[in-house]
Amino acid sequence: MPQQAQVRSLDALEAFRARLIVYLSQARPALEEVGAEVMRTRSWLENQQRTHWENQVKRRSKELEQAQQALFSARLGTLRHESAADQMAFHRARRALEDAEAKLKLLKKWTREFDSRVQPMLKQTEKLHTVLSNDMVKAVAYLTQTITTIAAYSEV
Repeated sequence: MPQQAQVRSLDALEAFRARLIVYLSQARPALEEVGAEVMRTRSWLENQQRTHWENQVKRRSKELEQAQQALFSARLGTLRHESAADQMAFHRARRALEDAEAKLKLLKKWTREFDSRVQPMLKQTEKLHTVLSNDMVKAVAYLTQTITTIAAYSEV
């Protein structure tokens, strides 16, 4: 008669299975949140930030135009001479416009590069999500069947 197997760690298998189920219930939503956050970030760059900086460029262009008009009027006016304040306002408005244009240009660059930088990492998270959704679910089922089989064997 063959020797009986020494089954002593059935509780360890059950504990591992329970922890694996908890891990899967937490990991899958976290990976889904990563994908959603990537989409929100793309939308934020393409819509909200782009609109914001385009509006800033328009607003600051108008402010620069007004400062130019004030400086030009001061230069032409006989009653009033151009003041340092007029010149400072003009230079401040010009710097503000240049700053907004630089930020809009940088934003457009980020928008163009976003997919090429994010996609490789996103593909890795999608692979992990596939493993968690398919392979690990099969592993839990296999562990359940193994535990049942070992429990039945140990009772014999």
